[in-house]
Amino acid sequence: MQNKLNIFDFDRTALRELFISMGHPKYRADQIIKWLHQSGETSFAEMSNVSKKLQLELTNIFEPQTLHCSKESISKDGTIKWLFAVAGNNLIETVYIPERTRGTLCISSQAGCALKCSFCATGKQGFNRNLSTAEIILQLWQAKQRLSELAGEQKITNVVMMGMGEPLLNMKNLVPALNLMLDDFAYGLSKYRVTVSTSGIVPAMEKLKEVSEASMAVSLHAPTDKDRDILVPINQKYNIKQLMQCCQNYFEKHPRRAITFEYILIDQVNDTKKHATDLAKLVKPVNCKVNLIPYNPIEGVDYKTSTPQNIASFRSILERSNINTTVRKTKGDDIAAACGQLAGDIKARTKKQAHKRIANVI
Repeated sequence: MQNKLNIFDFDRTALRELFISMGHPKYRADQIIKWLHQSGETSFAEMSNVSKKLQLELTNIFEPQTLHCSKESISKDGTIKWLFAVAGNNLIETVYIPERTRGTLCISSQAGCALKCSFCATGKQGFNRNLSTAEIILQLWQAKQRLSELAGEQKITNVVMMGMGEPLLNMKNLVPALNLMLDDFAYGLSKYRVTVSTSGIVPAMEKLKEVSEASMAVSLHAPTDKDRDILVPINQKYNIKQLMQCCQNYFEKHPRRAITFEYILIDQVNDTKKHATDLAKLVKPVNCKVNLIPYNPIEGVDYKTSTPQNIASFRSILERSNINTTVRKTKGDDIAAACGQLAGDIKARTKKQAHKRIANVI
């Protein structure tokens, strides 16, 4: 018997194409997408505007497989971290960060990560595989369902592809998931509130801007190649000059939109006044904002968090250059849910797989 398809792997366009090939009108796909992603309904038998005949046909073809939540941790500041089991005996992490005016969900794109950024716990775990479209979008689906069960009025207003993994090394499965996030028939999130965070995979950035309206954040973390080669090793392949050129042109068709530069501040590594001055000069030609992130310690790494004085000084230098600058408040560090701390549990690590993924990105 042939394995059933997981319907969560389909965005609306792909599901329409499949339904047409099956002899059904494309609007049936629109109905199913709304039931799945807006109503949270996974039983075809409960989809009241779908005929019994079609319900049976769908049941024979599709299986709406969801993720198993292995653990839920709730921080004293309200941050929630979920540990989800995915194929290959891997565990991935998803984080919900509540704030006064919004709720942000941080979603993983890979089981592990191949890029080995020196400050990031995920990179220390190695790399296993890309997540499927279903495994990506189900993190949003299941977080939405769980938040509706908890007391209060917590809602997901923003999504960032900033969890485990490098999203742009999983473009095939990332783009349909982004389509669902932005689709009015699914989650209906604004293009300004769905953000892809990349370490700087320049060819993939060029491809993404042609196929998705999602916002773009770049994990910069250093203003020179010398420092960035150590902190973000992919810089050795796509250097700062190439990256800045791409960023400068990324929203050329939408000049009012801005790139976000993420910059983790590490004591005496990238947080001096000279670093700030060099960064201001580097990003000045780009329509951008800079998000400063105090380093969150991880086991086995000697880096230390910048002092409050250095953070304030760094921010002041950028603002004097008229660069829109914010400092991210650390949340969820008591449950290892803060930026750079996501580790999960990644099995069957293989360097060969990791190198192949990077080599095939172009």
